[in-house]
Amino acid sequence: MAEGTKPKGGRSAQLERTGLRHGWTTGACATAATTAAYTALLTGQFPDPVTITLPKGQRPAFALAAEELADGRAMAAVVKDAGDDPDVTHGALVRATVRHGGPGTGVVFRAGPGVGTVTRPGLPLPVGEPAINPVPRQMMREHIAEVARAHGGTADVEVEVSVDGGEEIARSTWNPRLGILGGLSILGTTGIVVPYSCSAWIDSIRRGVDVARAAGRTHVAGCTGSTSEKVAIAVHGLPEDALLDMGDFAGAVLKYLRRHPVPRLTIAGGFAKLSKLAAGHLDLHSSRSQVDKGFLAELARHGGADDELAAAVAGANTGLEAVQLCAARGVPLGDLVAAAARTTALGVLREAPVAVDVICVDRAGTIVGRVEPAAYG
Repeated sequence: MAEGTKPKGGRSAQLERTGLRHGWTTGACATAATTAAYTALLTGQFPDPVTITLPKGQRPAFALAAEELADGRAMAAVVKDAGDDPDVTHGALVRATVRHGGPGTGVVFRAGPGVGTVTRPGLPLPVGEPAINPVPRQMMREHIAEVARAHGGTADVEVEVSVDGGEEIARSTWNPRLGILGGLSILGTTGIVVPYSCSAWIDSIRRGVDVARAAGRTHVAGCTGSTSEKVAIAVHGLPEDALLDMGDFAGAVLKYLRRHPVPRLTIAGGFAKLSKLAAGHLDLHSSRSQVDKGFLAELARHGGADDELAAAVAGANTGLEAVQLCAARGVPLGDLVAAAARTTALGVLREAPVAVDVICVDRAGTIVGRVEPAAYG
């Protein structure tokens, strides 16, 4: 590092330190394909490459792998590039077919071949809906509106998203267990796929702690993703160099802070992931730990749940459904999970002088569980 150069901290700098190439989510690919298809439907010409705006303002360009314009519809396709992440959807062809809709219908989403349909509750989409998650839907709506303004459209369209071979690929995911049948989910909250590498990611976490300590920070936040990071910033007003992109590596954050303590740690993450930490897991990746519904049922009992509610929690489709069931009955399952996660964290930190608080959020970033700071002993 050049003399006088201040080391960069925070999530963006931490991502850079991995040295791995980022990729694009299926949601970003579907948005690019939709934008190109709707433009062609209105103008007769496909923009190639097609540029979109991601939720954080990045403007990547996507080359079209296929295009087709016929009476009343246009189809464009983009090959998903997951960068250096070993994503099962890397190389998949994501297609969007756009048709004019009736006046005032807005944007209607359809599941084409290879895209799943939600068949069970507990997911961020109603039963019967295409498995196109809320953020990709919003991205597509915004781009459709932009194209409509530019070319005199109404933005009343039907968007059918499909993935070549998606039904087969989905067998390697958790979709069948979650009740998403017929194919893949169209996912992504930032549009960017963060490459997964244990050694590189853990090293980047350590460097993030080092930078925060060098800057004199007394409070850092380990976050499982961008949604929980936003919540940590909103709640605590933390600067960028106090933010650690923990991802699935809760153990890496806690073990490094045990040797290199910072006075306060906020752990912020999705309810399901933090329920794994609450149950004693330090690696929160879905291939190495799962949400234990039996454990959640026992926590719910401690919070006042009767046998009927505990059984419903044990049989819930997702962690989100479990916390919703309990909230409806006045049982603070989110707070109980946050407290148990704090207990696990303090056990790993041992007698290190680090006070820990925990914030659990849902997919929309709503706080569903929280516990105040406490230290070991």
